[in-house]
Parts: sequence; structure tokens; C-alpha cells
Amino acid sequence: MAKKRKASSNMQEVQNAAKTLFANIRFMSPDCPLRTIVMTSSVPDEGKSTTSIELAKAIATSGKKTLLVEADMRRRSLANALGVRAQAGVYSVLTDAATIEQAVVPTKVHDLYLLDSEPNIPNPADIISSKSYAYLTRELEDRFDYVIYDTPPVGTFVDAAILSTLVDGTVLIVKPGFTKRAELQDAYEQLKKADANVIGTCATFCEGTGSEYYYAYYTQDGKRVKPEDRANAPQMPGRSNTPRVTGRSAGANQRGGR
Repeated sequence: MAKKRKASSNMQEVQNAAKTLFANIRFMSPDCPLRTIVMTSSVPDEGKSTTSIELAKAIATSGKKTLLVEADMRRRSLANALGVRAQAGVYSVLTDAATIEQAVVPTKVHDLYLLDSEPNIPNPADIISSKSYAYLTRELEDRFDYVIYDTPPVGTFVDAAILSTLVDGTVLIVKPGFTKRAELQDAYEQLKKADANVIGTCATFCEGTGSEYYYAYYTQDGKRVKPEDRANAPQMPGRSNTPRVTGRSAGANQRGGR
């Protein structure tokens, strides 16, 4: 019974953290909402896909029609995690073998939908850089309030950097104590070279209690800033007038992310 209560508490913490992450994304640009977002990380196993799912759920439960796109074509996981199965995916849509309506499937969460990717797709980076994929991103943006793309680690494959040029913003997932500083810096620089709008970093697998557990802000030199002091926090390089935030979107017991 105690284990069930702890699991329930951990899940509630994750859900609350995801809602906070969404709220901060909205605060960044209230007059021009960031509605299409790439989720990526420096290296595998930082909790990226789990964070993508929880963020999408948080947006959907706020009443926004939300689409989660499987853009990690080499290591698909979203369909299994959400417990859904699609008859068609991104590749079928791009090759006119299926329509968007046929490929997009509802999930168990109201207003949350999934566009999966077929297995064993050749040359994913070439597909994402194609004109057809760019057109698809615009079509999806027109049909949904929010579109979240779960992509491979930017330090491993170029897919996320390419896709970041087609969306409103990019969130870089970081697992403290696991991700090396050089890996994070390289990932950030690769995204900036692609002219990505890196709106913030999101720390996963974090210990903590109370409201400070859910969200923290970090300066460029890695110093933590309390939420009430964030107005005075230094900006990350390359952007002005946009607060850089770190969302603690998954608790210490988060599992299953990449």
C-alpha cells in the first residue's frame, strides 16, 4: 500500500511539473504563443521522450488540441508508452499512401493525438530535411493548437537540429549528474548553428520537495536562481528579452525516457 501511495505521489509530481513547464513556455511569448516545439537532448537516456509525453498531456488536459509526433524514427517509443497503435505513420503521409486523418490516432487522454512513425525508415535526416516534411509541419500546425516533436538526441543525430528550423521553439532536456557539460554545450551550439530558437533547458530525474522541486532556473554559468528572482537572471547567449528556464519536469523515479 505504501508503495502505491509513493508511486501515486511521484506521478502527481511529474504531472504538476509538466504543467509548470507548459505554463512557463506560455509565459515566454504570451502575444505570439510557441505552438510547435521540438524536444531533444544531448545524449540518449536523459528522459526526453517521457518529458515529451508528459508535456503533451499537460497541454491537452488544459483544453488544447495537441499532437505528439514521433520524430525519433530510429528509436520509436511513443506509441508503446501511450498504449496506442496506428495503421499508418509519417512516412505513409509523406508518400501519399495515407492521409493525415488516417495516420493520426487519438490517445487515452482527451485532446491528445499521436502521429507515429513506421519502423525501419531509411535516412530519417533526409526525410526531415525534405520539402514534403516542411509542408507537413505547416499542415499539422494548422490542424492542432500545439504540436510536440520528440526527436533523437542532437548530439547523436542531426534530425533535431534540422527540425528545429521548422518550429517555434526547442527545449533541451538535461539529466543532472549524467550529462557532461561539454556534451550539453556542444548540443546547444549545434542547435544555435542551425538557428534554432532554444527556449530553455529542462532538468529530469531531479530530487526535491515542495514547490521548488518542480521548477528551477539556471544562469549561463550553471548557478541556480530561485523562481522569484528570475527577472534578474542573466540571459542565455543569442536571445534577448526571453527568460531561460529549466523545468524539472520529471521526478527522481521517472523512467522510460531516452
